[in-house]
Amino acid sequence: MKVKKTAKTTIKKKNIKNTKTKKSEEPIVKVLNLNVNPENPRNGFFELDWNDEFVNMLQQSGYTGQTEEEIVDRWFQTLCKTIGNEQGIDVTGSGYVQINRRDDGKTEVS
Repeated sequence: MKVKKTAKTTIKKKNIKNTKTKKSEEPIVKVLNLNVNPENPRNGFFELDWNDEFVNMLQQSGYTGQTEEEIVDRWFQTLCKTIGNEQGIDVTGSGYVQINRRDDGKTEVS
C-alpha cells in the first residue's frame, strides 16, 4: 500500500453574506489510486490521502504509530482484515507481508 499525506484538505462552504474556503474539521480519507498486478491479481496497492482530523480520529480510537503513515497503515490493515473476516475469509494464514517504508513518506506493502 502507498500512502500520501494531503497538504490541507479544504471544503467550500457557501454563506449568504460571502463565499469562503475553510479548512475541513471533518475526518477525511480518500482512495487516490488502486493498482492491481495483471500477472498476479492478488497483488496490488492503494494510494490513500487523508487530513489531520482523520489521523486524530484514529489516535482517539486507539491506533498508534511513530508517523501518520504508520497510524493510517495500521487502520487500513485492520479494515482489510475486518472485510476479509466478514466475507468468511481466513486472513490468519494469508502469508508473509513485506512492508517497505520509502524516503518520500509513502509505504509499500506486498
